[in-house]
Amino acid sequence: MPQVALYNQEGNEIGSIDLNEEVFGAEVNEALLHQVAVGQAAARRAGTASTKTRAEVRGGGRKPYRQKGTGWARHGSIRSPIWRKGGVAFGPKPRDFGFQVPRKARRVALKSALSAKVRDGEIRVVDRIAMQEPKTGVIRSLLKKLNVSKGALVVMAEKDPNVFLSARNMPKVRSIQAVDLNVYDVLSHGHLVITQDAVARVEEVLG
Repeated sequence: MPQVALYNQEGNEIGSIDLNEEVFGAEVNEALLHQVAVGQAAARRAGTASTKTRAEVRGGGRKPYRQKGTGWARHGSIRSPIWRKGGVAFGPKPRDFGFQVPRKARRVALKSALSAKVRDGEIRVVDRIAMQEPKTGVIRSLLKKLNVSKGALVVMAEKDPNVFLSARNMPKVRSIQAVDLNVYDVLSHGHLVITQDAVARVEEVLG
């Protein structure tokens, strides 16, 4: 059973906490991690890039010059893709880049991502993070005391607007609630800073 240090909000180590072996000590499946992360990144793409074909470009209603006798290649429209200001051949059109990954595969991948953080020593468990008002300095100070310098994903058991707003002002730092935990966010942040209540919530869902 994995065991990690438990810190308070001042960054002091106050004990240790045992983590669920099935959730935080699973075998890391890198191939599945890649598949799920790519799927989530693809689903976040806007897919709004669009170009006009020769049928959609304005103009080109008449033949630009006669078929024979000019010494030039024959053309039927000035909006052909090979003409300046012509349409685009095989250009992008609005589309959905996302693809569905099975739910069981997503669960296994999330366990792999969490286990990788524990294996690499990139997880910090805090007993609680309580703030009366949004203050970026509080989160910055906490991360510094926890020796977190590569960015962090702060996971709370419940949605906390004060923590969310405080973390939002910092580059490479994001705050989410436990139910929104996902592979892409875990892998794209250097460290995982999670409250003790959030650990229990994650183990309840994935265990």
